[in-house]
Amino acid sequence: MLSSKNILLSMQKQGGLMPQEEMLEVANRKGQLYIGLPKETTFQENRIALVPDAVALLVSNGHNVVVETNAGKNANFDDKDYSEAGAQIVYSTQEVFKADIILKVAPPSTDEIAMMKNKQTLISALQLTVQPDNFVKSLMDKKITAIAFDYIKDKDGIFPIIRSMSEIAGNTSILIAAEYLSNINNGQGAMFGGITGTSPTDVVILGAGTVGEYATRAALGLGAQVKVFDNSVYRLRRLQSDIGSRVFTSILQPKVLMKALKTADVVIGAIRAPHGRTPCVVTEEMVSDMKYGSVIIDISIDQGGCFETSEVTNHTKPVYRKYGVIHYCVPNIASRVSRTASYALSNVFAPMLLGIGEEGGIENMLHSDSGVRHGTYIYNGILTNQFLGETYDLPYKDIDLLMAAI
Repeated sequence: MLSSKNILLSMQKQGGLMPQEEMLEVANRKGQLYIGLPKETTFQENRIALVPDAVALLVSNGHNVVVETNAGKNANFDDKDYSEAGAQIVYSTQEVFKADIILKVAPPSTDEIAMMKNKQTLISALQLTVQPDNFVKSLMDKKITAIAFDYIKDKDGIFPIIRSMSEIAGNTSILIAAEYLSNINNGQGAMFGGITGTSPTDVVILGAGTVGEYATRAALGLGAQVKVFDNSVYRLRRLQSDIGSRVFTSILQPKVLMKALKTADVVIGAIRAPHGRTPCVVTEEMVSDMKYGSVIIDISIDQGGCFETSEVTNHTKPVYRKYGVIHYCVPNIASRVSRTASYALSNVFAPMLLGIGEEGGIENMLHSDSGVRHGTYIYNGILTNQFLGETYDLPYKDIDLLMAAI
């Protein structure tokens, strides 16, 4: 007879051989983020980086969000919207800059950099062409980790924020052109799309990138006749394939372009340069030969513009006439539709911030996410961008090698 002890041991052994319920590890709570949303101070910057819905998502995941009063006002979001989403509303800029992560649309001003604390993380646009000479050095001195959201890549290698803002600019440019063709804005009194028995509006688009594609879509949707010019046959072919329509396309041959401009009602400048100034493809002589009352929308003006007659304007006084042609040369078209643009920004920032929290902080995120790493131009005060280093004659280190060494 087996003793009670032996019977118990036998049962335990048999039980150990039976299929067992899988024991999953209970994940520890990752890093809690402290995020600050200051009010934008840049001239006519109406967007905000996080909308209330995104703030509610972050707060529900255990993160703290501090919003400066009236930060969302120009995008038609009230302080009440943010407080109900769980954000803390503060009434001084200094209070917002106590956060560990500062999230802005425009780059920080000199005064805002002075308010930043050591070892902070800054996420904003870079906009190098409008920065003072000491901008980068000031951030480096405070050991800031600075990420330019316009250089962040997604898993497909696309710059998601640049693409979103380009889609908005392309769509909006056609709506702007339609406004300035009408009598109400002293235009020629033409409807954008043709009606039965009337010739459609003639639209010329320079550039077959994202801006050009969405401008083409919007123009075709309104019934216009569209001609697209670009120096890349690949981009022209891709545009035709993506929109599913055989629009007129041509490489940028001066004689063909000049002929198209003479009959154009609207010309959209959507040429982008990888670095430096946009090539000027439309001369003053070409503009002088255009129809009286025709409209130029130069979306490339933030890189110098692709029309020789272009001069920077703003949302308060957006247009001027030259040779009887209406010129619209506002650099920040997305701020004209700030609420939509803020949602587009928020759609990128909210998942990224959640990812930073899940990874346990920005350093872990930079190790694991090459897309966010691509946007990092300063890491703990170390310059990691070759172009900035050469521009300002500052020492720099490759971010990938830096991460591998840590």
